Amino acid sequence: MDTTPHNLSTLFDQMGLSSDAVAIERFVHDHRPLDPEISLHRASWWTPAQADFLKEALKADSDWAMAVDELNALLRPAPEAT
Repeated sequence: MDTTPHNLSTLFDQMGLSSDAVAIERFVHDHRPLDPEISLHRASWWTPAQADFLKEALKADSDWAMAVDELNALLRPAPEAT
């Protein structure tokens, strides 16, 4: 039975990326804002394996879906103030 927590850090581990807080912040800073018209898994910086993982995690509503949603939100433009 898999007891690994499915959070942002372990998501980065799963995708073969540096997963400490500083590395995640740097990744978000370097890749934000992702065009709202582009699905997360279609962003140009992913490897094919990473893109497939992200797409399938959401499609299957897997244990990773919440972490993928969190990453997606972090990469999107800030909402405009009204």
